[in-house]
Amino acid sequence: MFKLLVCITHVAMALTLLPSISHAAEEEEEENEDRRRGEGLEIETSTSLSLPDFLLPPSVSLRVTGERLSVKMPSCSPDCCLLQAVEIVKVWSEDGAGKVVEIPADMTARDVCQLLVYKSHCVDDNAWTLVEHHPVLGLERCLEDHELVVQVQASMSSDSKFLFRKNYAKYEFFRNPLNFFPEHMVALCHESDGSIPQAQLLQNFLNSSSCPEIQGYLYVKEPGRKSWKKLYMFLRRSGLYYSTKGTSKEPRHLQLLSDLEDNNIFTIITGRKLHNAPADFQFCIKPSKARSDCKELKMLCAEDEQSRTCWMTAFRLLKYGIVLYQNYNVPQQRMANNSSFSAPVRSVSENSLVAMDFSGRTGRVIDNPVEAQSAALEEGQTWRKRTHRMNVLGSPSPLHPPSLNTVIHRTQVWFHGRIMREEAHKMIIQQGQVDGLFLLRDSQSNPKAFVLTLCHHQKIKHFQILPVEEDGQVFFSLDDGATKFTDLIHLVEFYQLNRGVLPCKLKHPCTAVAL
Repeated sequence: MFKLLVCITHVAMALTLLPSISHAAEEEEEENEDRRRGEGLEIETSTSLSLPDFLLPPSVSLRVTGERLSVKMPSCSPDCCLLQAVEIVKVWSEDGAGKVVEIPADMTARDVCQLLVYKSHCVDDNAWTLVEHHPVLGLERCLEDHELVVQVQASMSSDSKFLFRKNYAKYEFFRNPLNFFPEHMVALCHESDGSIPQAQLLQNFLNSSSCPEIQGYLYVKEPGRKSWKKLYMFLRRSGLYYSTKGTSKEPRHLQLLSDLEDNNIFTIITGRKLHNAPADFQFCIKPSKARSDCKELKMLCAEDEQSRTCWMTAFRLLKYGIVLYQNYNVPQQRMANNSSFSAPVRSVSENSLVAMDFSGRTGRVIDNPVEAQSAALEEGQTWRKRTHRMNVLGSPSPLHPPSLNTVIHRTQVWFHGRIMREEAHKMIIQQGQVDGLFLLRDSQSNPKAFVLTLCHHQKIKHFQILPVEEDGQVFFSLDDGATKFTDLIHLVEFYQLNRGVLPCKLKHPCTAVAL
């Protein structure tokens, strides 16, 4: 510890002498590094020089190049390290914008997400995630909250990158396990007909002493060929197996395809045509240390989305076990602790507003919340009547409802403008395909209409929102005018509370953030 403090003192003395020795500097050019390895401290300066060796002890090197000054400190044990190395990580958003962040080597994916949420002024609803994206291989996966970002980045190729997006399905299986694990796909390893009670489903996956397994048919791509072979597979804690004899699970008929420990599971995003897949529901198992070698990938394909989700979710549960539940439980406990002693967080503008009564000669603050709510409702009704009367008389207004209603929804996170049907599908799939995940967009067939894209039971459905005119005022409706709304914000708020004609309530807005 004493030696390290002496080193830091020498560095401070050297920095104070920089102006006086600039005439003795030697010019030196170095390549700009995108990533800084090892322990170091960078200080911005406009000088290009190297300090004489006598100013620093032999174990410390200091170099100034261009606009960077790098101080290399001697290695020390974790207990005495005062300066921690940082790594540069670049994260991209869906719109192609990127943000560079400097993080320590022990920073987890959850910590990075919370940092980006803070910097981007997003709502922290614990659904944000970092995505490991490989454009050449056509693969991507969501990092687990406990994974070290720097460690993952070290195993990525130069063309790979991190994406910042929402994934509502990340822990949805803890809330609704029956939607993720069909009864016919879950069994016990050593019993031919041993099904697991649904109430104990997650406990068996989280308990390392139990032996649950996922079973069913999968298509496996044959190495070096474009053909696929349909095999009966078993996913256990020890790995993924296939049966060489029908659906037999006898040990002599099982062959190991891949283990879980040194591999990660990815979604294939390139479509079925590239690999000549039998269906659209592809995924693959990729070694953790493999960068861009397609030969090491185990390409798989399920027959439907529910089966693919079941296989991929079970892979994560069997690999990480109780750690996944801890990742899920930490933000839940934090939310519970916050709600027990603090009021809901509101914006500054909302906290600065008070209800006032100007019916008398002097205004007064309304302290009674019931009276304040009643006054707000009365004022809203009076405003609507006044606006409607002005419209009938033909008096133009800056807040003419039809013109306001056509643009007010464009400020909402769930509205995505003139995107195509295929793009809406892609966004819903990327953000989890959970019940109630939705977005609104402009209709491609009717310029005056809109479309609600909604996910229910892992199927994506589209509902057209049509304009309805009544007494000279335009409303919006999903059910041919039976239920009318003055704008799309009111429509969304209504269906967030009531299912109405929809298969489920609107729950999760599909959001694209700009970093």
